[in-house]
Amino acid sequence: MNISNKVLSDEVLIHENVKITNCDFGAYTEVGMFNFLENSTFGDYSYTGQFCFVQNTEIGKFSNIAANVRIGPTDHPYARPSLHHFTYRQKMYSFADTDDERFFDHRQSRKTYIGHDTWIGHGAIISPEVTIGHGAVIGAGAVVTKDVAPYAIAVGVPAKEIKKRFSEEIIEELLQINWWDWSHEKIKNHLEDFHLLIEEFTAKHAKNQR
Repeated sequence: MNISNKVLSDEVLIHENVKITNCDFGAYTEVGMFNFLENSTFGDYSYTGQFCFVQNTEIGKFSNIAANVRIGPTDHPYARPSLHHFTYRQKMYSFADTDDERFFDHRQSRKTYIGHDTWIGHGAIISPEVTIGHGAVIGAGAVVTKDVAPYAIAVGVPAKEIKKRFSEEIIEELLQINWWDWSHEKIKNHLEDFHLLIEEFTAKHAKNQR
């Protein structure tokens, strides 16, 4: 599909060769080709690039997820005598009539949270039970094992915060404005404001919040 001709709508746009299990999607969302998505939710306007794996994750609105990203990767039982999945996928190997549902329930409970208006760079990996704050940027190839603060930029292996996108005052104002909760029509009506300098944007809209 030519991206210049692509028009999103209230219905999620799902590209080819995608496997989706137990997921919910908001309006204007998009799933890239060759994605594997499981037990996850996507807020309005969020999208994934190609070849992404997303499991047991709650994704906010306006999240920009690049290609080859893995979020909430599942784990093996390293405290058991064997790491192999025969210990919990018992039916597959004819060891038992049922699988170890407690193990799968535990996996699913280890939620990852991706905030609103986030950018997850190409090839990043975000571990289970990690929270990425609103407005944060995760650098390409980063391995995130700890929470990332709102509007922070985190890079590296393991990922570490290298800077904040804005001053603490601006960040606080953006979090108060919560523009990602605006209606589609309000965003449309204020579209030019998103081209303002950040100080001009917050001065205009933080004032309107008071």
